Amino acid sequence: MPQKPKCYLLLLTAWLLFPSLVKPADTTFIKIIVTTDVHGHVLPYDLLEGKSRPNSLAQVYSYVMNERVKKNQEVILLDNGDILQGDPLIYYYNFIDTAGTHPLVKVMNYMQYDAATIGNHDIEAGHAVYDKLTEQFDFPWLGANIIDETTGLPYFRPYTVIERNGKRIVILGLCTPSIPQWLPQELWSGLHFEDMVVTARNWVRYIKKNEKPDLLIGLFHSGAPVAEFPDGIPPNLEQAARVIAQQIEGFDVVFSGHDHRRWNEFVPNVTEGYTLLLGGGSNARQIAVADITIITDPATNSVRKELRGNVVDMTKMPANAGFLDLFFDYIYPVQDFIKQPVTKLKDTLYSREALLGSSKFVNLIHHIQLDISGADISFSAPLSYDAMIPAGNINRGELFNLYRYENQLYTMKLSGKEILDVLEYSYGNWMNHMNNPNDHLLNFAKDENGKAVINAYGRLQTAVPHFNFESAAGIKYTVDVSMPTGERISIQSLASGLPFYPDSVYTVAINSYRGSGGGGHLTTGAGIPHDELMNRIIWTSGQDFRFMIMEWLKLNEVPNAIPSVNWKVIPAEWYARGKAKDYELLFPQ
Repeated sequence: MPQKPKCYLLLLTAWLLFPSLVKPADTTFIKIIVTTDVHGHVLPYDLLEGKSRPNSLAQVYSYVMNERVKKNQEVILLDNGDILQGDPLIYYYNFIDTAGTHPLVKVMNYMQYDAATIGNHDIEAGHAVYDKLTEQFDFPWLGANIIDETTGLPYFRPYTVIERNGKRIVILGLCTPSIPQWLPQELWSGLHFEDMVVTARNWVRYIKKNEKPDLLIGLFHSGAPVAEFPDGIPPNLEQAARVIAQQIEGFDVVFSGHDHRRWNEFVPNVTEGYTLLLGGGSNARQIAVADITIITDPATNSVRKELRGNVVDMTKMPANAGFLDLFFDYIYPVQDFIKQPVTKLKDTLYSREALLGSSKFVNLIHHIQLDISGADISFSAPLSYDAMIPAGNINRGELFNLYRYENQLYTMKLSGKEILDVLEYSYGNWMNHMNNPNDHLLNFAKDENGKAVINAYGRLQTAVPHFNFESAAGIKYTVDVSMPTGERISIQSLASGLPFYPDSVYTVAINSYRGSGGGGHLTTGAGIPHDELMNRIIWTSGQDFRFMIMEWLKLNEVPNAIPSVNWKVIPAEWYARGKAKDYELLFPQ
């Protein structure tokens, strides 16, 4: 039999005679599970398609319960914002049936969330909704950089402390500060949004001094793209999660959201160490998971942390049966609501067509905007990438595909020159400068090596999102893609045939996202200072435009042709060839 080493025998003897002198290391296993950008995917049923879906909080809860029964770890469940928009179920209980406790509150309290950070689409629901939910949640809604103008203090909780197995875990919540550029002021009245990087630095200093955390977690509703800032970090950065992970000392893990991207990497930080950066996608298809081991050696009073990240697919998880028993019935009133008839369409509408030129899909929105507002000109974009509204009888639910967001409608005053500049900016971002008929029609994104970027759906990624491709109605104009950006748009006249003058002032129907500065069309494109935008608004709808579309269609017939929409791309042959080629790239067979 092999002999034990003498050092082993000495240690064993010491432990037997003096057990208090040789203490085992204290080890705590913590699993942090984060949902993000759920966008109303609460139940595993697609109300618009009328069929089950494999991604919802019901699947997430199955995963969470599987992890909670493991006795060797402490589970913390968090949400990273934008849960309160994107599905007819949430829309219905936000704005139609508002009595009592919101179903989302019941779901998240049942799942025993420990904390959440508010997102921009949660603010979009308005004070009446998010103030109510803040009171009803059993957990804190975080937002350290969202400031109450009356008190000067955070309107939501800045951070929360969670204690597990004697360890203090601090969760700091931050939201993208770009909300005033996207949403009507009435939705965030009394609030202002501070720079995320500055806010994080200040609160980390406070937390370290006052809370002495064993773990510091960033829960940031903000994206994490790779970016360099040779002239310094710009203020009020929209996508700041990676920058904070790199620049602010003290974070063990930073969870990002907002950009719907999946991240799982260690990024170098200012301490010459690394911060774990995780992003969990969207729509409850995936979740971000951090497995953290904290090892405390009492002999040396030292602490070692081991971190591992994962982005876990939820689409193979079964929906939790108990969850469905409790919450599935909330679907039935919503089904009744969305099945209510609205109108009858003579033609099928395809959003695909709207990505490549003038289309019936967007033209219908233009027509309704002009009729409701009485404006001279309309701006609109395709808000769905690949949606179809079939000819025939149309119900409320199908209009969620026509108009995806809870925008309001504005009427604004713009000069003819500003209208021209908005269009130059829009088409300059969306359409390529074609040098010959074999070039691409669309402006596709390229990486740092000049290669085309493939998105998460396996398609070529456009340089800007589809919802930023703004076209106009009420004027006759051409787009010459053989010309460089800034020299493409030629406006011949108003749709009525009357002259269009650059120095005249026109009324423009525009949604609240764009009218508040979203996409940069009015600010970067037309050069209007952001602070001046509110002064240009002469009318607001006061309710979401999708609801107004529903009501309009119940009272008005959809015309066969919309004379106020009259634009085309030239040269015609170049356009036809580029359109055909790029259609195949956007929508491969």
